[in-house]
Amino acid sequence: MKKHPEIQLLIFDLGNVIYDIDYQRTFDKLYAKLPNEKHAMVKEFMVSPIHMDLETGAIDEAGFRDGVREYFSTDWEDAWIDEAWNSLLVAIPQERLDLLLRLKQKYPLFMLSNTNSIHFKVVEQAFLNQLPENTWPHLFDHLFLSHEMGLRKPGEAIYQSVLQKLGAKPEQCLFFDDLKENLLGAEKVGIRTHHINHPKALINFFQDVQ
Repeated sequence: MKKHPEIQLLIFDLGNVIYDIDYQRTFDKLYAKLPNEKHAMVKEFMVSPIHMDLETGAIDEAGFRDGVREYFSTDWEDAWIDEAWNSLLVAIPQERLDLLLRLKQKYPLFMLSNTNSIHFKVVEQAFLNQLPENTWPHLFDHLFLSHEMGLRKPGEAIYQSVLQKLGAKPEQCLFFDDLKENLLGAEKVGIRTHHINHPKALINFFQDVQ
């Protein structure tokens, strides 16, 4: 990696950086279950307190499912709610996993993600299925997950917490995210950033890493 020679560790967002996600898949499942007059509520749900509370661990999985039922005034079963919620998780392209395995030989790797326990069970299983045996527990030196930290990007507090845990200077860290607001939050505390703005962006950035 020739971009910033002083970089000593790498921090990766999860969604659309490592793991492809598509919110439309969840939207479509909800649209199919809801009358037309409630369709506008679907995208609004993604910025609702129920969603935010799940991502910061303020409510548990049962509380989230009850919140979904109350929000949409439905009697959906737990399993269907989880299925709809997890349908936005598409897949991890193998070339990104192969890249991470190569980078692991040169850098400490960290994940920093706004996520939740329902999604992360599926995420972990995907890593386990696609990585060589016994690789997943050691691929990342630490997982910084919003629902475990009680903090979300792009708030400065989550980046400060990461730096404190790492014991690193912010300019020694390079953070990859697909959302500009999350990069701006990191930059406010001095972390170097790179915007992942298309599916090959991560691969292209590290094309000189063999």
